[in-house]
Amino acid sequence: MSGAEILFDHLHIICEEPESAAAWYADMLGGTVTRRSEVRGAPQIAVQFNGATILVRGRRPGEQPAKRPPLQSFENFVSHDQWGTDHFGFKVAGDLTEFCNAIREKGGKFAVEPYEFAPGTHIAYLAGPDGVSIELVEAKAQ
Repeated sequence: MSGAEILFDHLHIICEEPESAAAWYADMLGGTVTRRSEVRGAPQIAVQFNGATILVRGRRPGEQPAKRPPLQSFENFVSHDQWGTDHFGFKVAGDLTEFCNAIREKGGKFAVEPYEFAPGTHIAYLAGPDGVSIELVEAKAQ
């Protein structure tokens, strides 16, 4: 290799309603909207999370993005037969069940409720805007 170091920079999500989607990510997951701009004819909003950024953008002129089916249940979640990104995940520093309860109180919906995925590791899948699936992971030290 060239000796270059790879660091994670951002996740880019195309949203039908970018303002409401960015507000959802900030509110549900505790991010901060740090920038609003227009890029190539579409609104783009940066939502920051402890060093990771989600770029939420709207439709560019001439685009006709296909809708993803919303995640509604575990069965619906495991039957996604699509190439490409399946989901993205956040580590939860703290109690996953309490975190999920707080999200639920804000109106968040879970495709997969918190459960023990492996000894010492609990996960849940939050249904995000535009069919996006977000894994929340709490891994306890063994």
